[in-house]
Amino acid sequence: MSMRSDVVKKGPTRCAHRSLFYALGFGPEDIKKPLIGICNSFNEVIPGHVHLRTIADAAKLGVAAAGGTPMEFPAIGVCDGIAMGHTGMKFSLASRELIADSIEAVATASGFDGLVLIPNCDKVVPGMLMAAARLNIPSVVVSGGAMLAGRYKGKDVSVSQAFEAAGKFASGEISEAEMAEIEESVCPGCGSCAGLFTANTMNCLTEVLGMGLPGNGTIPAAYTGARQRLARRAGEVVMNLVKNDIKPRDILTKEAFENAITVDMGIGGSSNTVLHLTAIAHEAGIEIPAPLFDEISRKTPYITKLSPGGTYHIQDLNEAGGIPAVMKELSKKGLIHLDALTVTGKVEDRIKNAEITRPDVIHSVENPYRNEGGIAILKGNLCPDYAVVKASAVKEDMLTYKGTAKCYDSEEDAINAIMGGQIHDGDVVVIRYEGPKGGPGMQEMLNPTAAITGMGLKVGLITDGRFSGASQGACIGHISPEAMAGGPIGLIKDGDIISIDIPNRKLELEVSDEELEKRRKEWKQPEPKIKTGYLARYARLTTSASTGAVLK
Repeated sequence: MSMRSDVVKKGPTRCAHRSLFYALGFGPEDIKKPLIGICNSFNEVIPGHVHLRTIADAAKLGVAAAGGTPMEFPAIGVCDGIAMGHTGMKFSLASRELIADSIEAVATASGFDGLVLIPNCDKVVPGMLMAAARLNIPSVVVSGGAMLAGRYKGKDVSVSQAFEAAGKFASGEISEAEMAEIEESVCPGCGSCAGLFTANTMNCLTEVLGMGLPGNGTIPAAYTGARQRLARRAGEVVMNLVKNDIKPRDILTKEAFENAITVDMGIGGSSNTVLHLTAIAHEAGIEIPAPLFDEISRKTPYITKLSPGGTYHIQDLNEAGGIPAVMKELSKKGLIHLDALTVTGKVEDRIKNAEITRPDVIHSVENPYRNEGGIAILKGNLCPDYAVVKASAVKEDMLTYKGTAKCYDSEEDAINAIMGGQIHDGDVVVIRYEGPKGGPGMQEMLNPTAAITGMGLKVGLITDGRFSGASQGACIGHISPEAMAGGPIGLIKDGDIISIDIPNRKLELEVSDEELEKRRKEWKQPEPKIKTGYLARYARLTTSASTGAVLK
């Protein structure tokens, strides 16, 4: 049987290649087996990744037991929480492309027959899925699992409460000692932060896309036996994919992406998924335009309410039946493509025995939290292409809102204004020149949103940057075109009235077309914030948020 790895091991011209495999400790029989790359994003920087050695070891056992030769290699990762609020956050989204590119380089150079991809947090999950779609060799994704919620004063808490504590401290609501107690309580151990933030959303959607096993998104990291069994099973599954030549693009179909968007809307996932699903689809040769997200959102009931939109966490979703139970419930309204392929068969086979075991966590489609999905796509004269809001994390009294613009040309200026008491009820904070090109890197805005929440301010926030999955409130991001590309967000002036209408999907600047045209003629593109290194190259090559911020 011919194998992809024959290119590095078969025939007399590969004599030297085989000698290098022998140097690694492999024997002739090991080399004859399929070579499976185990891409491990372990590091000692990200809490969600610090335990991934055990996941990789289990995956290697599964590969070996099923007749393959596992070969581990690394991938980088950035902790969004640690990078938040300073120059490091500019590298977060940009690291997604580095991850995809580096996996492509190693897998192609090594001639792997298949891949087990081990991410956990934020950009690592979509980066690995992008690589799988681009390479199109048999692949399985198995993550490290979610962090358990912390406990503070008898309540489950997560990292979002620590970010909000800064605002509460600034407003005098809590003392410095209380803030210290909160920060020591919210993150009890390894795993991706406990709420339905970007990492956990993407790990859940990896299941829905069919590239991960059931439980990939919800089994907590602290359940070490269950996580290791899952990883070992992933190693066995990739060998079956290699045997049957089932590749990522066989799985990552238009129907798979529609399933993922549907579940995303049903669980109220992170707004970042619009960026990431678009980028993964791009690598798979599929176009998923922004209006599709809104079309699906309009008909998908919102049936879970997890942190930051609610008080439940990923461990609760896991107890309630996990993603298979969510999919089965949504399928009752005909919203799921049941014949879509996964790494272990069809969706209908995967969910047939699923059931909701905690109806307090997963509601029925007849009794949803809201009749529409958790994410809304807005349009208007402020965002001719699109803007995104996590509607499920917006309070009812802020779904429609008018406010006075307070404009800031960087996140740093905005956070200084918020913490300095310059923002008041009735304002709309405008943070611009933070898009993919302008940032560069489209950094997340959790510090300002958390400070606003912690201070109890009733304000809107709009940006051409993006928000953490932990953000909540009337926070509208991904405004496209971005300010650096001459978008209308760069034309707003202090004192302008901004109208937010989430139910009707509108974001408008109440300024006449004539005045906007006058401002447009006067506008000049500012100098780039960063002129050297990777980010300067990224800024030159990246596309708009509306197309996934992929590189040209």
